[in-house]
Amino acid sequence: MLLLGSSLSPFVRKTSAFILEKGLNAEVRPLRPGDTDPVFRAASPLGKIPGFKDGDFAISDSTAIITYLDVKYPLPNLIPTSAEARARTIWFEEFADTVLNPCVGKIFMNRVVMPKLMGMAGDQAAADACEADELPGYFAYLEGVLPPSGFLIEDRVTLADLAVASPFVNFAHAGVAIDTATYPNLARYLASIHGRASFAGMIAAEKAMLGG
Repeated sequence: MLLLGSSLSPFVRKTSAFILEKGLNAEVRPLRPGDTDPVFRAASPLGKIPGFKDGDFAISDSTAIITYLDVKYPLPNLIPTSAEARARTIWFEEFADTVLNPCVGKIFMNRVVMPKLMGMAGDQAAADACEADELPGYFAYLEGVLPPSGFLIEDRVTLADLAVASPFVNFAHAGVAIDTATYPNLARYLASIHGRASFAGMIAAEKAMLGG
């Protein structure tokens, strides 16, 4: 099993955490988007990460990969089976992918990727505006919906948690702090999910990579 892409991408990190929570092993090849590696391009013809290969099967897109894994390796099921819980899990993944991750593009790309990895000036005004204007509403939403169990769905870890927690790693790398007085539930939740074995090793390796 081969996962292609750098865990600095929240989509790659989510997929890698999903694999680890399944108790599976995958070789991770930390490629950037657009890499010309032939195995990667066979899995991801558009050059987007993550790419994935399992035996003769190759596919790209984190949701497609995760869907494949949850069917082929059904235990533990990280996508719930009941209609209500499955729908809410997909909602939280969609929230992460289409609401939180665009903020990663504005904040992490401009504060970290461009200046530290590409040697280019980022758009600091765009990053600051996103942190000030967009993130507080998203933080408040999550603060209000987090159950006492510390998991979003079924009082256990699911894809919902892996998807939502992943972009917050990028926010932390970019200096975005969670105000524990304003968002105590969210702060506890993220500390718990990021402390799991499926996240902790990746986060430590990313910090070392970024010099943090």
